[in-house]
Amino acid sequence: MLLTISTTLRPATDLGFLLHKHPDRVQEFEQSFGTARVFYPEAGEDRCTAALLLEVDPVRLARSRGSSSPDFSLGQYVNDRPYAASSLLASALADVFRTARTGRCASRQDLADGPIPLEIALPALPCRGGADLAHRLFGPLGWEVGAEAVPLDPGFPEWGESRYVRLTLRGDVRLADALNHLYVLLPVLDDAKHYWLAGDEVDKLVRAGEGWLAGHPDKGLITRRYLGRRWALTRTAFARLAELGDDVEESLDPPVEEEPGAEAAPGDGPGDGAGEERVPLNTLRREAVVAALEEVGARTVLDLGCGSGQLLSALLAKPAFAKVAGMDVSARALALAKRRLRTERMPDAKRARLELFQGSLTYTDARLAGYDAAVLMEVVEHVDPPRLAALERVVFGTARPAHVIVTTPNVEHNVRYELLAGARRHPDHRFEWSRAEFARWVAGVCETYGYAAESRPVGEDDPEVGPPTQMAVFSRREERP
Repeated sequence: MLLTISTTLRPATDLGFLLHKHPDRVQEFEQSFGTARVFYPEAGEDRCTAALLLEVDPVRLARSRGSSSPDFSLGQYVNDRPYAASSLLASALADVFRTARTGRCASRQDLADGPIPLEIALPALPCRGGADLAHRLFGPLGWEVGAEAVPLDPGFPEWGESRYVRLTLRGDVRLADALNHLYVLLPVLDDAKHYWLAGDEVDKLVRAGEGWLAGHPDKGLITRRYLGRRWALTRTAFARLAELGDDVEESLDPPVEEEPGAEAAPGDGPGDGAGEERVPLNTLRREAVVAALEEVGARTVLDLGCGSGQLLSALLAKPAFAKVAGMDVSARALALAKRRLRTERMPDAKRARLELFQGSLTYTDARLAGYDAAVLMEVVEHVDPPRLAALERVVFGTARPAHVIVTTPNVEHNVRYELLAGARRHPDHRFEWSRAEFARWVAGVCETYGYAAESRPVGEDDPEVGPPTQMAVFSRREERP
């Protein structure tokens, strides 16, 4: 199977830097099911094309196949897998272009961070849903989509069309985003995977979908198909995406996908509340923080650990917040925030209210002082416990805003998420507090730094395990103890 990636940026050979593959060499990469080769059919100043050719060994494929693969004897060897783009090609792409998918390119980082003119071609792509589905999935991502249905037999047009399409994508898209679009959507269009789906599939989807899955109108279909309609995995994916604040406007119990052959989810029957709309937890959390800021009358707000800028966007939408600043330790997070906020197209009046800067929460920084309120929304749990005291000193002791709002997961509520009970909600969480542990931390901060605090639930307050998110609103007392 073949995938080509072309660009007309000048010099076009910079594509080799972005892909981390030299245009003058043919490189081979062994896979469990065959061999992937990268080469350049053309490499000039005006146009450059990189090709990924995957040769599938049917015997090796049979040995590595997943439980969803055909079980009848010949089906293991006589199938379309060596010729049609599928999860096999997505897996090879993930391996071969691993660094390019992260958006890192030390020698051309400015180029890797922005959109470039791209043309991607796949001559044979299984598409359960036809060419229209290819348009639905790739169109909202900024691609000009050319999807031509392949006839069953050109000599017998009355036989109709096959389930394959010739796909061409054109657009000005960041290369890392383009590769992640393909990695997720190739198996989604094929609606099959060649390997057993384990719990780490949720992690793969969350990572590859960062920055684009959030706003996709068919994100529900993408998530369910990518996870093979495994309902437990799908529930966990929606919970994880909500907890990570990835703007996925999905509930933890989404409705059944309305497509032929879709698997019904447990509990989706008449009279059981199926189809009831739930507000995502990340939305509830953001709304609770904004409401608390309005309640205390804050005019200037500092979002500490602002990430991709969701809270900043909500604050900028309200003129009452005269100054909004975001700080994060990650340069990539700040770049994502700029993209989300569209700072280059932002009206001057709004742009004047915004400030973004890089910094660490555990080091004293004069830039943190002078704000009415600071927000630590789902941040403290990412700090190593031995360094938590430094964060408290920097925020409550040195910066000392009049108000500080902190939200963090309630670990007791994790039992309500399938496949999550007993585990943290994200691999980067250094800890997760129970309600009692959070209360003790809040009390300790208040006593040490002269604040009073009110704790509030965010999300449904379960009578047994409490809310999914716990929030504290700190208010500085006039004099420190």
